[in-house]
Amino acid sequence: MEGGQGGDPRYLKRKVKGCTLDVHPTEKAIVVQYEVEAMILGEQGDAMVGGRKECHKIIRLKSLNSNTDTSSLARKVVEECHLIHPSKLNEVEQLLFYLQNRKQTNDDQEKKRISPRDFAPYAGVELNEEASINSIDEYLELLYEDIQEKIRGATLIFQLARNPDNLEELKQNEMALAALARVLREDWKQSVDLATTIICIFFCFSSFSQFHGLVTHFKIGALCMNIIEHELKRHDLWQEELQRKKKAYEELSENQHLKKEYEKCLKKYQSLLTKQEQLLRVSLCLLLNLAEDTHTELKMRNKNIVQMLVKILDRKDEELLLVVVSFLKKLSIFLENKNDMAEVFAVEKLSQLVPCEHEDLLSTTLRLLLNLSFDTTLRNQMVQAGLIAKLSSLLADEGQRQLSMCILYHISMEDRFKSMFATTDCIPQLMRMIYEFGEHKMDFELISLCINLAANKSNAQVMCEGTTRVLPSCLGNGLKMLMKRSGKLKDVLVMKMIRNISQHHGPTKSLFLDHVGDLAAQINQEEAEEYVIECLGTLANLTIPDLDWALVLKEYNLVPYLKDRLKPGAAEDDLILEVVILIGTVSMDDSCAAMLAKSGIIPALIELLNAQQEDDEFVCQIVYVFYQMVFHKATRDVIIKDTQAPTYLIDLMHDSNAEIRKVCDNTLDIIAEYDEEWGKRIQNEKFRWYNCQWLEMVENRQMDETGEPLLFGEDGESFTENRDILERPDLLYSADGIISADGAISPDFYGNFQNDELGQAYMGSVSDEFVTSVPDPADRPVSAYGFRPDEQLFNYTASSQLTWNLVHTNTDPALG
Repeated sequence: MEGGQGGDPRYLKRKVKGCTLDVHPTEKAIVVQYEVEAMILGEQGDAMVGGRKECHKIIRLKSLNSNTDTSSLARKVVEECHLIHPSKLNEVEQLLFYLQNRKQTNDDQEKKRISPRDFAPYAGVELNEEASINSIDEYLELLYEDIQEKIRGATLIFQLARNPDNLEELKQNEMALAALARVLREDWKQSVDLATTIICIFFCFSSFSQFHGLVTHFKIGALCMNIIEHELKRHDLWQEELQRKKKAYEELSENQHLKKEYEKCLKKYQSLLTKQEQLLRVSLCLLLNLAEDTHTELKMRNKNIVQMLVKILDRKDEELLLVVVSFLKKLSIFLENKNDMAEVFAVEKLSQLVPCEHEDLLSTTLRLLLNLSFDTTLRNQMVQAGLIAKLSSLLADEGQRQLSMCILYHISMEDRFKSMFATTDCIPQLMRMIYEFGEHKMDFELISLCINLAANKSNAQVMCEGTTRVLPSCLGNGLKMLMKRSGKLKDVLVMKMIRNISQHHGPTKSLFLDHVGDLAAQINQEEAEEYVIECLGTLANLTIPDLDWALVLKEYNLVPYLKDRLKPGAAEDDLILEVVILIGTVSMDDSCAAMLAKSGIIPALIELLNAQQEDDEFVCQIVYVFYQMVFHKATRDVIIKDTQAPTYLIDLMHDSNAEIRKVCDNTLDIIAEYDEEWGKRIQNEKFRWYNCQWLEMVENRQMDETGEPLLFGEDGESFTENRDILERPDLLYSADGIISADGAISPDFYGNFQNDELGQAYMGSVSDEFVTSVPDPADRPVSAYGFRPDEQLFNYTASSQLTWNLVHTNTDPALG
């Protein structure tokens, strides 16, 4: 209550009416428009004086980005702004969603153009008088006077040029522009203030594309390049002089004269540096505008613009650095410029700007690093500069999070760098982000980075077990959180991350025992094929001894599903391949292998092998299934006696793919040990392969010089047609002294063999050709052609076995 004139009590009443909401046209803000009605009431409550006023309030949302939860932010806005009624909560949320997805004009976050108004005259150049376009001729005359008058005239013209409305009229005054260009060309070395002011004038023109021709006509760009180069050299001389005086002062610290001289030099250096950096900044801004034309940009590169810019990165002025980094970012999209930056180690200097308090400078630097991170060499430089830890620390900053994750994603593509992430705070922060997303859609950058990092064993352990400090509600079990999200949302990418984690041996693999049922339950026809592929791949990685695969197959009725998917064309090749890989893993269990054999999966695999014989990955995985199954007696007999699998394996024994050859050799070695007939066929095939050139020559040769038959026995029968070539005694070395009449090895030869060089040579031959392909006795049966360390080397009963080995060690065509 207030006392009015005459002491009459009056009451002031204010009322807010007509509140409407809208988005700000350019900023991330909500505009609240409302009307205030004010009335002065008399003692009886009647209105004496009243009025209305339209008002508005801007609610700026600086933290709003693509990751912001608009629902939570809307509630916060309504709670803190009393002008907005709670009933408008949904409207606020819709406006926030619009702002979150609105595309900003010219991508303001990426490119903040510097306007002419950003360059105001600095100390020593300001004028009290106000310029007029009608007095342009007077200002022009000042350009013919001394340096101080030239600075005054240029400053007045600059005042006019800062107003875009005057540029067209200034353009018509060609005499004034020509005079400015001439003064700049002749006097720029005499006065930094004069040079800076004139370049500012031409910068105002360069801010508009239609005036670029005018700036180019007066060759201002080339002149700016020369000025920048000269100023950089001057700066080096200043620093040398300053260091010399500093060194002299430090050597004689008690000399007050040297101290004062150093302090005076330092003060002068700082003053000159301020003016020089202003000159460099406006010159680079002008060049950056002209570089919109790629032809002009190429000319700048030929004059070493990249080297100059990288050298300026050592400066401390953040506004100058912002221009330099923006320029480098624009140049970095071209291969030649990117290579120039790699040669001068630009990444090392850029890393010093990460992190920094200047938000625009930090954002622009990260965008430049993102452009450079596509190059392998530059990624290596980033790691050496310690950017993994620095970028990881920026993940907590919502404004820089996305850029940081993109750069880290590129670095994580290199296997040699993945392990470095485990020693930083990166992975716990990524797991926190996944947890905070809840059931909302996750950023591709986030999950892609996690997928890459999960391919490393150390990182996978941190993801699974080292998240207690970030995920307290999950009891430190990151894998449990990932499985829950994947199962609930059917998130293929999270499942891919889980699959990468499952491939590592050690403690992480045993954590999957609690989730086998969840994974197996997803393998059915109703689920999306992409999701099932990842589930199959994860299960296929679980080579855990404690896992009862037979129970899993029965509990979830997986055998019919696996068999149906083996039919060529029954599903996409990726899904069929994962089914084959899972069968290979399951076949390690004896009861599972028997179950699969009874279901008819082996013939289905052979049919699939015929259909996919040109696909090396399919062939290798199917052969690996046979390799696992021949370990077990039940399935071994089925493969050897009831199928043509051994025949296919013999054909693939000489495949061009090294992995296929290796698996085939190991599988055939096991088959040969348990089946004598197949062992002989495999032996003959290996002999023919290793001695094919010699056999071809022997078969083509009819008679030797003496006319004695080579390919026919005494009865005229051909050895190559009806008899085994291995039974041909005249093609072998003489066995005199080695093999007795009863076919046994003589004791003398055996003793000499062990002690002589012949034994060493033979052992080397056997080990090189056969032992390397023999499986580890601890993991699989030893091949018939292998050498058991706990047995004597010669333990064969058939002389033909020794004969074959001797032929293999020397395949000289002149054996006959």
